[in-house]
Amino acid sequence: MGIFSRFSDIINSNLTALLDRAEDPAKMVRMMIQEMEETLVEVRTSSARVLADRKEQERRLQRLQSDVLDWEHKARLALSKGRDDLARAALAEKQAVEETLQLAGRELKVIEDQLCVLNEEISQLQQKLDDAKAKQQSLLAREQTSRSRMDIRRSSNREKLEEAFRKFEAYERKMDNMEAEVEAQDLGRTRTLHDEFTELTRNDKVESELEALKASMTNQRSEH
Repeated sequence: MGIFSRFSDIINSNLTALLDRAEDPAKMVRMMIQEMEETLVEVRTSSARVLADRKEQERRLQRLQSDVLDWEHKARLALSKGRDDLARAALAEKQAVEETLQLAGRELKVIEDQLCVLNEEISQLQQKLDDAKAKQQSLLAREQTSRSRMDIRRSSNREKLEEAFRKFEAYERKMDNMEAEVEAQDLGRTRTLHDEFTELTRNDKVESELEALKASMTNQRSEH
C-alpha cells in the first residue's frame, strides 16, 4: 500500500513529520520518492494528452476560421452574380460555422485552463520530489557520518585492545627473561646423580686417608 492515496496527499504532506514518525526513515523516503516519481509520470502523461488535444483543437479552429472566410467569399461571389438566394444560403452557412467556431474557442480555453492546472501540479509535485530527494541525501549523509563515527570508535577500541595485548606480551617477555636469567645463574649448580656418587666416593677416600694418617702417627709415637 502506498504512502499517499492521491495527488493532494503528496502536495499537502509534511515530509519531515512523516519521516519523524517512521521506524525506518531511509526506507520511508525511498517509498515517498518512488510514489512521487510514479505520480509525476502519470501527471506528465496526462499533460501530454491534453497538449495533443490542444493542438488538435487549434487545427480545428484554423479550419473553421478558413470556412468562415470561404463562406463569406462565396456570399460575395453570389451577390456579384445577382444571386441573392445563394448569397443568403452562404451567409447562413457562415453563421453556423461561426457558432461552431465560438464553441471550439471555448473548448480550447477549457483545455488551456486544464494545462495550466497540470503545469501547476507538475511544478508542485516536482518541488515535493526535490524536497524528498534532498531529505534522502541528508539521511544518507547522516548515515554515512554515523557509520564513519562507528568505524572510528571500532578502530579506536581495536587499537586499545591491540595496545593491551602488546603490553601483556611485553610483560610476558620480561618475565620469561627474568626466569631465564635465574635459570642461567643456576646452571652448573644442579647436582646430578653422578655428582652425588662421586662425592660419596671422594668422602670415602678422605676418610680412609684420614684413618691411615692417624694410624701412622700412632705408630710413630709408639716407636719413640
